[in-house]
Amino acid sequence: MSEGVAGLRRLIETSRRAVVFTGAGISTESGIPDFRSPTGIWARSKPILFQDFVASAEARREAWRRKFDSEPTMRTAAPNRGHRAVARLVRDCGASSVVTQNIDGLHQASGVPDDRVVELHGNATYARCLGCGRRHEIDALREAFERDGDVPDCVACGGLVKTATVSFGQSMPEEAMRRAEAETLAADLFLVLGSSLAVQPAAGFPVLAKRNGARLAIVNNEATPLDRIADLVVRRGIGETMGKAVGVD
Repeated sequence: MSEGVAGLRRLIETSRRAVVFTGAGISTESGIPDFRSPTGIWARSKPILFQDFVASAEARREAWRRKFDSEPTMRTAAPNRGHRAVARLVRDCGASSVVTQNIDGLHQASGVPDDRVVELHGNATYARCLGCGRRHEIDALREAFERDGDVPDCVACGGLVKTATVSFGQSMPEEAMRRAEAETLAADLFLVLGSSLAVQPAAGFPVLAKRNGARLAIVNNEATPLDRIADLVVRRGIGETMGKAVGVD
């Protein structure tokens, strides 16, 4: 066992209330591309701003076209060893919650109860009306798009329907941010997995945890801006590292 894995195991074993904070790096091991790397999604296409989505029917059609083009990848992605290790932490090792920047739903698919997952950037596996909040299923929207070349407005209120994710220019979800802050302040261990910690305000939670007395551990292939304040930094793959640390194959 490497020194980093052994140190991570000690931190987990001595923690009474851990929070797991995950970014794109945990899901790239399931074949889901990230957004910001040189080979990521935004290297291939410029993100569509929320204001443009609301104002322009053309922008909405392009946003939905991209969504449906990415669906095969999302649908075939399965939780990997890292996701299973996080689920084990929640189930057996005292982790109170998973705060995630990811929108793929793989933590829930790995067995983490939905009420223990805080999704800071929403969820791409379904859609919501921007007016009344009604949930809409992706399959039905795709059928309409393929038939009519557009996604219909909400059947309940006539509002615009958008994937349940947070776009550039869109306000962060107040309830998720409130829950994430409360969980962070209650944690004695804040475990970052696969996040560049470059995106605000989400990247502020590890700093808040550290200032409040929690130990901070970061597992990421690349350096992050918060490595200097962390109690432990492990620059290795998440699946292998977490799997060994908590005993998950």
